[in-house]
Amino acid sequence: MKPAIQYSFISRYLPLIFAPLAVGCQSATKKAPQQPNVLFILTDDMQATSIHALGNNDVHTPAIDSLISEGITFTNTYTNGALCGALSMPSRAMLMTGRGLYDIQADGMKIPKAHTTFPQQFRRHGYRTFATGKWHSDHASFNRSFEEGDNIYFGGMHPYELNGHRSPHLNHYDSTGVYGQETKFIGEEFSSKMYADAAIRFLQKQKDEKQPFLAYVAFTSPHDPRNQLPDYGQKYNSDTLGLPRNFLPQHPFDNGEMDVRDELLVPAPRTEKQVQKELADYYGMISEVDVQIGRIMQALHATGQAENTIIVFASDNGLAVGRHGLLGKQNLYNHSVKVPLSIIAPAYKSRKGEKNKSLCYLHDIAPTLCELANIPLPESMNAHSLYPIFEDSTITTHRKDLFLAYSSIQRAFVNEEYKYIIYHAGGKTTEQLFDLLQDPLEMHNLLPENMEEADKLKSQLAFRMEEEDDFCDLSQPDWWQDGHKLTFEEMQQLYVYE
Repeated sequence: MKPAIQYSFISRYLPLIFAPLAVGCQSATKKAPQQPNVLFILTDDMQATSIHALGNNDVHTPAIDSLISEGITFTNTYTNGALCGALSMPSRAMLMTGRGLYDIQADGMKIPKAHTTFPQQFRRHGYRTFATGKWHSDHASFNRSFEEGDNIYFGGMHPYELNGHRSPHLNHYDSTGVYGQETKFIGEEFSSKMYADAAIRFLQKQKDEKQPFLAYVAFTSPHDPRNQLPDYGQKYNSDTLGLPRNFLPQHPFDNGEMDVRDELLVPAPRTEKQVQKELADYYGMISEVDVQIGRIMQALHATGQAENTIIVFASDNGLAVGRHGLLGKQNLYNHSVKVPLSIIAPAYKSRKGEKNKSLCYLHDIAPTLCELANIPLPESMNAHSLYPIFEDSTITTHRKDLFLAYSSIQRAFVNEEYKYIIYHAGGKTTEQLFDLLQDPLEMHNLLPENMEEADKLKSQLAFRMEEEDDFCDLSQPDWWQDGHKLTFEEMQQLYVYE
């Protein structure tokens, strides 16, 4: 195994410290007369295509639709990937720190002190910071980021055996960061309502406050378990739901994750009725979290603070739910790596309802928020801010291409026209090439007929992998070591920062 990659913070970022600041940060030390508040709403495992306002007529999402109608929606937002099956862990760590997959520690299990989170930066610059819901990293980084919070969930998902979302195992805020038996309790309401209740209590206290606030609300819906929906929210009859056009009973080849937990919830091959049932439960969870988002937005408006609040709506990753013969998210198809992202910024109300197709990463949000609030970027943040798009509506190119990775078995390269995916699983290499403009559902592999384009993208992918310090090497027959899938223990030894 390749030795753990140790980074010195100073040597890695010294060139960035003296680099010219991005537009909008040059005057960042001078605060605006009235700094905007921030309300960040994050869902869990929500596809970009599972929202009514974004084209899904089967699902009922009036609160989310309202946010999309008021903000700028970035329709080509991707998460960078993951080294293990729990995609939300790296996704949320990247989101918090404004850093890519190979720039976070051990897939986000820990956010080291050297990596400043955007709430931490806001806190340093006079914001009151609050969080409720899911935190999929260490306690210390949570407390550095937020000075208060409630109904906090430390972990990946609410276990089936502990009654799932109906009995969420939560924590009250602990200023010491210990979070032991004295802070733990079992929620008496469905998880989404517990998180919304905590957020509403916090917002109600801000009615007459002059200090700006940042509130982070991280739902665990619509992540499974989905077998016990709450009484509220839209319910769906599986027989009336249409199947995704890219539905398959099973994936056409071994992608290296055929037996991961997510894929075993309903073993393949899956019938149309089985997938319709999964979709009905999934949409039910989306509708229930939509109800709670609506309650939070109503509370924000009641405070009189809405007109001066930046509102972000996003998800940490997507989910297959029958597409390409898959159920889970351990893949690099768009249904699993593309996420919804809409930002409402008070200074750009004239832009409401816009859709921007620029390629971007989810972790580009962190520097964007800093610039929108006129707060200097922390030195550890290396994502690309979307702020120029707010300033200029004609910009439709943010990043020219994206690099995606999953474990040691899948890599992908995306540009404005194509996606190239390469797999190394069970000793076999498989390649796919999709024309995203003509085939956004990725149903038609253009290989082997279009090998010239694939080879060009593969070369660009290999360059990006080297540039990002990827531990895999496409020029090697096994990519790394003997080609086995990276274990959780091995993952913890990679990309360790001082």
